[in-house]
Amino acid sequence: MNKTLLITGGSRGIGAAAARLAAARGWDVAVNYTRDAAAAEAVAADVRAAGRRALVLQGDVGVEADVMALFATLDREWGPGQSLAGLVNNAGVVDVAARVDEMSAQRIERMFAINVFGSMWCAREAVRRMSTKHGGAGGVIVNLSSAAAKLGAGGQYVDYAAAKGAIDAFTLGLAREVAAEGIRVNAVRPGIIETDIHASGGQPGRAAQMAPLVPMQRAGSADEVAQAIVWLLGDDSSYTTGTVLDVTGGR
Repeated sequence: MNKTLLITGGSRGIGAAAARLAAARGWDVAVNYTRDAAAAEAVAADVRAAGRRALVLQGDVGVEADVMALFATLDREWGPGQSLAGLVNNAGVVDVAARVDEMSAQRIERMFAINVFGSMWCAREAVRRMSTKHGGAGGVIVNLSSAAAKLGAGGQYVDYAAAKGAIDAFTLGLAREVAAEGIRVNAVRPGIIETDIHASGGQPGRAAQMAPLVPMQRAGSADEVAQAIVWLLGDDSSYTTGTVLDVTGGR
């Protein structure tokens, strides 16, 4: 299989860790970012240092036109017949803690546009390139869910939890839809992980504060989640599809 990979939201956190590990395992990596070009370029430099090709692609996955442009660039740069063998739908957002009766329409729309619609649009374009039905050579899609999908996140961000619940259902349905077309679809469901997504939700110390609630008594790292993602991308998981893999420390 041609090892070309797109990671959305690949400039930081779990996405960046997955990009670096995937490069070490032989993948060429396209790093998508929305705002921080310097961070994305730094990840790409690490991919190249590992001896692999790297692309840096700006675009907001919550905007369908940006998604279409991302994939058009991949086709142009890496060739339409080999532009994509793997997709990691990592881009996501949270918001400040709030009850549902305090949430604006704009907040909920943004939550689903980036966390759900973006993942579905990217997966759609990936299937169009990977599926043997469309003349492709197969491939792998890994979606990012969250333990919030199981826990509900009441009083904090039910909208985020609901969006990630949608990702769980989407993963299962798409996996069954394309299993006979050479495509495997799985998800990783992280728990409390030390990344700056907590700061973007107004709780920079959340991982440390929540650690006592985790059976393993600590937060996880982006690198630990990346290990699960890259395993699902690789041949060692060749008979695994439609699976949501918890990386939660037992929570």
